[in-house]
This record gives sequence, C-alpha cells and structure tokens, in this order.
Amino acid sequence: MSLTLAITGGTGFVGGHVLRMAARRGHRVQALTRRPRTDSEGIRWIEGALDRPTSLAALVAGADAVIHIAGVVRAPDAAAFEAGNVAGTAAIVEAAAQAGVRRFVHVSSLAARLPQLSAYGRSKAAAEAVVTRAPLDWTLVRPPAVFGPGDTELFELFRMARRGIVALPPAGRLSVIAVEDLARLLLDLVPAAATIGHLYEPDDGRAGGWTHRAFARAIGAAVGRRVIPIALPAVMLRGAALGDRLVRRGNARLTADRVRYFCHRDWACDPAKAPPLALWRPAGTTAEALASTVAWYRAEGWL
Repeated sequence: MSLTLAITGGTGFVGGHVLRMAARRGHRVQALTRRPRTDSEGIRWIEGALDRPTSLAALVAGADAVIHIAGVVRAPDAAAFEAGNVAGTAAIVEAAAQAGVRRFVHVSSLAARLPQLSAYGRSKAAAEAVVTRAPLDWTLVRPPAVFGPGDTELFELFRMARRGIVALPPAGRLSVIAVEDLARLLLDLVPAAATIGHLYEPDDGRAGGWTHRAFARAIGAAVGRRVIPIALPAVMLRGAALGDRLVRRGNARLTADRVRYFCHRDWACDPAKAPPLALWRPAGTTAEALASTVAWYRAEGWL
C-alpha cells in the first residue's frame, strides 16, 4: 500500500535511511529541510523548520502519517534542548492535528526513561508527554544506540578500534540497533493499527544488551583488529567535558550533560517493550551489520 508520509529529521542519519527506504517501497515522502534541496523520485523537500508553522502546514498537507525523527542530541544548555525537542515536537503535533493527520510515529530515546539524569533525557520525556496527550493515533519508539552507514556518533569507536584501543565510559551495558532495522520498524509501524498507543524499545535481539567491553570487541572484530577496551573513570570524562567546553564553547561535542548520560550503567532495552515479533525483528546479526558499516566507512574514506 502506497502512503504519503510527512517526515521530520530527513536530513539526518536515521531520517535519511527512512526516506530512502520509504521511497524504495513506493511511498510518497514529504520531508523537511532547512536549506534548498533537489527533489528525487518519491521524495519532495519542504523548505522550513520546526519553528516555522507555515512550513509545517505544507509538510503535513495531504499526508497519511507523520514520522517525527528530528531532535536535538547536543546542546549548550537545557533551554536549547527544550526548544528543539519539546517545542519542536509540540509544533509538529499541532500541525498534524490541525491538518487532520492522525497517525503519528514519534522517535524518542532511551534517555527518556531517566529524565532526572540529563537535560537531554528531560526534554525527550517531555516531548513524549506532548505526544501522548495529543488527539493523535500515536506510537512511541525509544531506540538505543544506533549504528550504520553514515553515522558520526559511534564512528569514533570504529576509528579507535582500528588503532587497537577503545576508550569507553565506566563499566555498564547498552543495547544497540542497526539503522536499517530501525528504519524498517518505523515504516512498518505506520499501517499497524495494533501498535497505536504503545511504546517500544527495539534492539538487535541480544538478551540483556552488550557490556561496553563486549561491544568494543565486536567493533574490533568488524574492523579486523583485536582491541583493548579501556574504561575511563567518570571524573576523567567530566574533566574532558570541561576542557571541550572551554575550547569549543557552545559547539562542544562532549558536555557535562552527555557525560552523565554516558556514565549511567544500564542503557539496555526492556524486553517487555520489544515490538511484536509478528510485526518486526532484526533482519540479521549485529556482527553482519557492523561489518557492513565498516565496509561503508572504508568505501567513503572514513577509515
């Protein structure tokens, strides 16, 4: 069944994969962009932003569903997270409601489980509340760490693995998901009426998630190196965040907020919140997905 999908965040890592997969499936995509882009087969770009209501009205016009992927993952302060994640979500929710587009798939984060831990987590939890209060047929998705071709967030782990040493946060565990699996889930949720009103935490199917050390070694295997994982103490990461803030100020990549998030010991998905197996499951193994990610990095000259 061909659908018209309004998608935010289509210029980003996850959103880009969703756009391309939707177009391959024969859906018509309307995607938001801050700068002019050339339309391609199945994809029409709408110039605008989440803080520009006119552009959001154009984005959702005639759509069968909204997939809201856009979000702020790094910001200098809580106000910036609030503006990007909470106000931005409220704006697209309002646009969908005004246009009569009821189906709404919202991409959140595992960080929303612990809003007291970080400003980022608080903003994602508040955004979820905006969605669940709205008169929409919503489904929430909290992805864990996402990896795959085009990713820049976890890329540093691959680059360190190539050198044989991977610096990690203090001991803990995490779940992961390949970006193609996540993109497929988001699209499969749209027509799945039984998922309306549910919250899902999808992952690669590894029970209990990965320890930091085990995932570092899996990345090492993908790049063809035996790696030495080194867990850095939280105090060292906090010092590094302070240094990054002093050097790059508002553009710092490692902030105190991110350090608090990274140092939490348990970012494994809750198996009770896994998507229904009749609807979705990972397409392959994590080892295969890591290997294809490494192949992409090498083909693009990143590794």
